[in-house]
Amino acid sequence: MTPLKVKTITEAHRILGLPAPEHPHISLLNYADLKMPDFTGELSALFDFYYISLKKGFTNKLFYGQQTYDFDEGMLYFVAPNQLLRGAGPEPDDDLSGWVLLIHPDFLWGTSLAKTIRNYDFFSYSVHEALFLSDKEKAIVNGIVENIQTEYRNNIDTFSQNIIISHLETLLNYAERFYQRQFLTRKKSNHQVLDRLEHLMSAYFNDEALFSKGLPTVQYISDNLNISQSYLRSLLKTLTGLSTQQYIHEKLIEKAKEQLSTTQLSVSEIAYQLGFEHPQSFSKLFKDKTSQTPLAFRERFN
Repeated sequence: MTPLKVKTITEAHRILGLPAPEHPHISLLNYADLKMPDFTGELSALFDFYYISLKKGFTNKLFYGQQTYDFDEGMLYFVAPNQLLRGAGPEPDDDLSGWVLLIHPDFLWGTSLAKTIRNYDFFSYSVHEALFLSDKEKAIVNGIVENIQTEYRNNIDTFSQNIIISHLETLLNYAERFYQRQFLTRKKSNHQVLDRLEHLMSAYFNDEALFSKGLPTVQYISDNLNISQSYLRSLLKTLTGLSTQQYIHEKLIEKAKEQLSTTQLSVSEIAYQLGFEHPQSFSKLFKDKTSQTPLAFRERFN
Protein backbone atom coordinates (compact mmCIF):
# COMPACT_ATOMS: atom_id res chain seq x y z
CA MET A 1 0.00 0.00 0.00
CA THR A 2 1.35 3.41 -0.97
CA PRO A 3 1.50 5.65 2.13
CA LEU A 4 -0.74 8.71 2.25
CA LYS A 5 1.59 11.72 1.99
CA VAL A 6 0.38 14.74 3.98
CA LYS A 7 2.52 17.77 3.16
CA THR A 8 0.85 20.57 5.12
CA ILE A 9 -1.17 21.05 8.28
CA THR A 10 -3.92 22.62 6.17
CA GLU A 11 -4.10 19.40 4.16
CA ALA A 12 -4.32 17.37 7.39
CA HIS A 13 -7.28 19.50 8.52
CA ARG A 14 -9.02 18.91 5.18
CA ILE A 15 -8.51 15.14 5.33
CA LEU A 16 -9.91 15.05 8.87
CA GLY A 17 -12.96 17.14 7.97
CA LEU A 18 -11.89 20.22 9.91
CA PRO A 19 -11.88 23.92 8.96
CA ALA A 20 -8.59 25.52 7.95
CA PRO A 21 -6.09 25.83 10.83
CA GLU A 22 -5.79 29.12 12.68
CA HIS A 23 -2.03 29.03 12.10
CA PRO A 24 -0.50 27.35 8.99
CA HIS A 25 2.44 25.84 10.88
CA ILE A 26 0.95 24.66 14.21
CA SER A 27 -2.36 23.17 15.26
CA LEU A 28 -3.89 21.26 18.17
CA LEU A 29 -6.68 18.80 17.34
CA ASN A 30 -9.01 16.97 19.69
CA TYR A 31 -9.79 13.41 18.60
CA ALA A 32 -13.43 13.86 19.57
CA ASP A 33 -13.73 16.55 16.85
CA LEU A 34 -12.15 14.55 14.04
CA LYS A 35 -14.03 12.98 11.17
CA MET A 36 -11.79 10.02 10.50
CA PRO A 37 -11.39 9.03 6.83
CA ASP A 38 -13.77 6.28 5.74
CA PHE A 39 -11.59 3.29 4.96
CA THR A 40 -11.33 -0.41 5.63
CA GLY A 41 -8.18 -2.32 6.41
CA GLU A 42 -4.87 -0.67 7.16
CA LEU A 43 -3.92 2.93 6.45
CA SER A 44 -0.34 4.21 6.33
CA ALA A 45 0.68 7.85 6.34
CA LEU A 46 3.74 10.07 6.12
CA PHE A 47 3.67 13.63 7.41
CA ASP A 48 5.95 16.54 6.46
CA PHE A 49 5.59 17.83 10.01
CA TYR A 50 6.02 16.71 13.62
CA TYR A 51 3.13 14.75 15.09
CA ILE A 52 2.76 14.49 18.88
CA SER A 53 -0.27 12.72 20.22
CA LEU A 54 -1.93 11.57 23.42
CA LYS A 55 -4.53 9.00 22.47
CA LYS A 56 -6.90 6.91 24.55
CA GLY A 57 -9.78 4.55 23.82
CA PHE A 58 -8.36 3.29 20.50
CA THR A 59 -8.71 -0.51 20.51
CA ASN A 60 -6.94 -1.27 17.22
CA LYS A 61 -3.21 -1.66 16.75
CA LEU A 62 -0.90 1.15 15.67
CA PHE A 63 2.41 0.41 13.99
CA TYR A 64 5.27 2.87 14.38
CA GLY A 65 8.54 1.90 12.75
CA GLN A 66 8.65 -1.87 13.26
CA GLN A 67 6.76 -1.99 16.56
CA THR A 68 3.10 -2.46 17.47
CA TYR A 69 1.27 -0.45 20.13
CA ASP A 70 -2.05 -0.80 21.91
CA PHE A 71 -3.65 2.56 22.62
CA ASP A 72 -6.67 1.52 24.64
CA GLU A 73 -4.95 2.66 27.87
CA GLY A 74 -3.70 5.98 26.57
CA MET A 75 -0.15 6.77 25.56
CA LEU A 76 1.95 9.66 24.29
CA TYR A 77 3.92 9.18 21.11
CA PHE A 78 6.13 11.28 18.85
CA VAL A 79 6.50 11.08 15.08
CA ALA A 80 9.11 13.11 13.16
CA PRO A 81 8.62 14.24 9.54
CA ASN A 82 8.71 11.40 7.00
CA GLN A 83 8.41 8.58 9.54
CA LEU A 84 5.83 5.99 8.59
CA LEU A 85 2.75 5.64 10.80
CA ARG A 86 0.29 2.90 9.96
CA GLY A 87 -2.62 1.04 11.48
CA ALA A 88 -6.33 0.34 11.29
CA GLY A 89 -8.92 3.02 11.95
CA PRO A 90 -11.02 3.28 15.10
CA GLU A 91 -13.87 0.84 15.67
CA PRO A 92 -17.46 2.19 15.76
CA ASP A 93 -17.70 1.56 19.51
CA ASP A 94 -14.32 3.10 20.35
CA ASP A 95 -14.51 5.92 22.89
CA LEU A 96 -11.63 7.79 21.28
CA SER A 97 -10.23 10.75 23.21
CA GLY A 98 -7.06 12.77 23.49
CA TRP A 99 -5.30 15.21 21.19
CA VAL A 100 -2.73 15.54 18.44
CA LEU A 101 -0.31 18.46 18.16
CA LEU A 102 0.96 19.19 14.63
CA ILE A 103 4.10 21.32 14.19
CA HIS A 104 5.63 22.08 10.82
CA PRO A 105 9.46 22.28 10.81
CA ASP A 106 9.26 25.77 9.29
CA PHE A 107 7.73 26.97 12.57
CA LEU A 108 11.02 26.07 14.28
CA TRP A 109 13.54 27.62 11.89
CA GLY A 110 15.38 30.55 13.39
CA THR A 111 14.81 29.28 16.95
CA SER A 112 16.96 27.24 19.31
CA LEU A 113 14.59 24.28 18.96
CA ALA A 114 15.40 23.95 15.25
CA LYS A 115 18.78 22.52 16.30
CA THR A 116 17.96 20.81 19.57
CA ILE A 117 14.79 18.93 18.55
CA ARG A 118 16.96 16.26 16.90
CA ASN A 119 18.52 15.57 20.31
CA TYR A 120 15.26 14.13 21.65
CA ASP A 121 15.64 10.41 20.96
CA PHE A 122 11.92 9.74 21.14
CA PHE A 123 11.54 11.40 17.71
CA SER A 124 13.86 8.72 16.33
CA TYR A 125 13.34 5.09 15.46
CA SER A 126 16.06 4.38 18.04
CA VAL A 127 13.29 4.43 20.66
CA HIS A 128 10.59 1.89 19.80
CA GLU A 129 8.49 2.86 22.78
CA ALA A 130 5.40 4.96 23.15
CA LEU A 131 5.31 6.80 26.47
CA PHE A 132 2.97 5.43 29.15
CA LEU A 133 1.92 8.28 31.42
CA SER A 134 0.64 8.24 34.95
CA ASP A 135 -2.39 10.40 35.78
CA LYS A 136 -0.08 13.00 37.32
CA GLU A 137 2.13 13.04 34.22
CA LYS A 138 -0.91 13.34 31.94
CA ALA A 139 -2.05 16.40 33.89
CA ILE A 140 1.36 18.05 33.42
CA VAL A 141 1.47 17.31 29.69
CA ASN A 142 -2.13 18.40 29.10
CA GLY A 143 -1.49 21.66 30.95
CA ILE A 144 1.47 22.52 28.73
CA VAL A 145 -0.47 21.68 25.57
CA GLU A 146 -3.38 23.87 26.70
CA ASN A 147 -0.94 26.76 27.11
CA ILE A 148 0.27 26.25 23.54
CA GLN A 149 -3.31 26.23 22.27
CA THR A 150 -4.21 29.38 24.20
CA GLU A 151 -1.19 31.24 22.82
CA TYR A 152 -1.65 30.49 19.14
CA ARG A 153 -5.42 31.00 19.25
CA ASN A 154 -5.58 34.24 21.19
CA ASN A 155 -2.30 36.11 21.18
CA ILE A 156 -0.66 36.04 17.76
CA ASP A 157 1.93 38.81 17.85
CA THR A 158 5.70 39.25 17.65
CA PHE A 159 6.15 37.31 20.91
CA SER A 160 3.94 34.35 20.05
CA GLN A 161 6.50 32.15 18.33
CA ASN A 162 9.07 32.42 21.12
CA ILE A 163 6.44 31.75 23.79
CA ILE A 164 5.11 28.70 21.94
CA ILE A 165 8.64 27.41 21.36
CA SER A 166 9.29 27.78 25.09
CA HIS A 167 6.20 25.69 25.87
CA LEU A 168 7.26 23.08 23.29
CA GLU A 169 10.70 22.80 24.84
CA THR A 170 9.08 22.35 28.25
CA LEU A 171 6.83 19.61 26.86
CA LEU A 172 9.78 17.78 25.28
CA ASN A 173 11.89 18.09 28.42
CA TYR A 174 9.12 16.61 30.54
CA ALA A 175 8.70 13.81 27.99
CA GLU A 176 12.41 13.06 28.24
CA ARG A 177 12.13 12.89 32.02
CA PHE A 178 9.11 10.59 31.80
CA TYR A 179 10.89 8.32 29.29
CA GLN A 180 13.83 7.98 31.65
CA ARG A 181 11.40 6.91 34.36
CA GLN A 182 9.80 4.44 31.96
CA PHE A 183 13.11 2.93 30.89
CA LEU A 184 13.67 1.80 34.48
CA THR A 185 10.81 -0.68 34.12
CA ARG A 186 10.42 -1.24 30.35
CA LYS A 187 13.13 -2.72 28.14
CA LYS A 188 14.40 -0.41 25.38
CA SER A 189 14.15 -2.07 21.96
CA ASN A 190 17.21 -2.85 19.89
CA HIS A 191 18.31 -0.32 17.30
CA GLN A 192 17.18 -1.08 13.78
CA VAL A 193 18.67 -0.28 10.37
CA LEU A 194 16.84 3.02 10.11
CA ASP A 195 18.30 4.19 13.41
CA ARG A 196 21.81 3.36 12.19
CA LEU A 197 21.08 5.29 9.00
CA GLU A 198 19.94 8.34 10.99
CA HIS A 199 23.17 8.34 12.97
CA LEU A 200 25.26 7.84 9.81
CA MET A 201 23.64 10.78 8.03
CA SER A 202 23.85 13.03 11.09
CA ALA A 203 27.57 12.37 11.44
CA TYR A 204 28.16 12.84 7.71
CA PHE A 205 26.39 16.20 7.42
CA ASN A 206 27.99 17.48 10.63
CA ASP A 207 31.50 16.59 9.45
CA GLU A 208 33.61 19.71 8.85
CA ALA A 209 35.20 17.92 5.89
CA LEU A 210 31.85 17.59 4.12
CA PHE A 211 32.85 20.19 1.52
CA SER A 212 35.71 17.97 0.33
CA LYS A 213 33.80 14.68 0.49
CA GLY A 214 30.76 15.81 -1.47
CA LEU A 215 27.24 14.51 -0.93
CA PRO A 216 26.89 10.95 0.38
CA THR A 217 26.18 8.36 -2.29
CA VAL A 218 23.81 5.42 -2.13
CA GLN A 219 26.86 3.15 -2.38
CA TYR A 220 28.49 4.87 0.61
CA ILE A 221 25.37 4.38 2.73
CA SER A 222 24.84 0.73 1.81
CA ASP A 223 28.53 -0.06 2.40
CA ASN A 224 28.51 1.55 5.85
CA LEU A 225 25.28 -0.20 6.84
CA ASN A 226 26.50 -3.52 5.40
CA ILE A 227 23.35 -4.03 3.36
CA SER A 228 22.71 -4.10 -0.38
CA GLN A 229 21.47 -1.04 -2.23
CA SER A 230 18.30 -2.87 -3.23
CA TYR A 231 17.55 -3.86 0.39
CA LEU A 232 18.18 -0.28 1.53
CA ARG A 233 15.89 1.04 -1.19
CA SER A 234 13.08 -1.36 -0.24
CA LEU A 235 13.49 -0.67 3.47
CA LEU A 236 13.35 3.10 3.05
CA LYS A 237 10.41 2.92 0.67
CA THR A 238 8.46 0.78 3.11
CA LEU A 239 9.26 2.76 6.25
CA THR A 240 9.41 6.33 4.92
CA GLY A 241 7.96 6.32 1.42
CA LEU A 242 11.21 7.86 0.13
CA SER A 243 13.88 6.57 -2.22
CA THR A 244 17.44 6.55 -0.91
CA GLN A 245 18.29 9.63 -2.98
CA GLN A 246 15.19 11.45 -1.73
CA TYR A 247 16.17 10.58 1.83
CA ILE A 248 19.65 12.05 1.29
CA HIS A 249 18.10 15.22 -0.13
CA GLU A 250 15.72 15.53 2.86
CA LYS A 251 18.69 15.47 5.24
CA LEU A 252 20.59 17.92 3.03
CA ILE A 253 17.72 20.43 2.98
CA GLU A 254 17.34 20.13 6.76
CA LYS A 255 21.02 20.99 7.21
CA ALA A 256 20.80 23.81 4.68
CA LYS A 257 17.84 25.39 6.50
CA GLU A 258 19.76 25.23 9.75
CA GLN A 259 22.75 27.01 8.17
CA LEU A 260 20.59 29.64 6.47
CA SER A 261 18.67 30.49 9.65
CA THR A 262 21.47 30.34 12.22
CA THR A 263 24.64 31.57 10.44
CA GLN A 264 25.80 34.56 8.38
CA LEU A 265 27.44 32.38 5.74
CA SER A 266 26.64 33.28 2.15
CA VAL A 267 24.58 30.89 0.02
CA SER A 268 27.74 30.01 -1.92
CA GLU A 269 29.65 29.24 1.29
CA ILE A 270 26.82 27.04 2.52
CA ALA A 271 26.69 25.26 -0.83
CA TYR A 272 30.41 24.48 -0.70
CA GLN A 273 30.16 23.34 2.93
CA LEU A 274 27.40 20.94 1.94
CA GLY A 275 29.54 19.37 -0.75
CA PHE A 276 28.29 21.18 -3.86
CA GLU A 277 30.89 22.07 -6.45
CA HIS A 278 28.55 24.63 -8.02
CA PRO A 279 26.32 26.87 -5.83
CA GLN A 280 23.77 27.05 -8.63
CA SER A 281 23.13 23.31 -8.25
CA PHE A 282 22.49 23.77 -4.54
CA SER A 283 20.09 26.69 -5.11
CA LYS A 284 18.17 24.71 -7.75
CA LEU A 285 17.80 21.67 -5.48
CA PHE A 286 16.76 23.86 -2.54
CA LYS A 287 14.07 25.59 -4.62
CA ASP A 288 12.85 22.26 -6.05
CA LYS A 289 12.43 20.88 -2.55
CA THR A 290 11.07 23.96 -0.74
CA SER A 291 9.48 26.07 -3.54
CA GLN A 292 11.65 29.03 -2.52
CA THR A 293 15.22 30.15 -3.04
CA PRO A 294 17.78 29.97 -0.21
CA LEU A 295 17.81 33.78 -0.01
CA ALA A 296 14.02 33.95 0.19
CA PHE A 297 14.09 31.41 3.03
CA ARG A 298 16.75 33.39 4.90
CA GLU A 299 14.90 36.72 4.51
CA ARG A 300 12.17 35.41 6.81
CA PHE A 301 14.59 35.67 9.71
CA ASN A 302 15.98 39.15 8.98
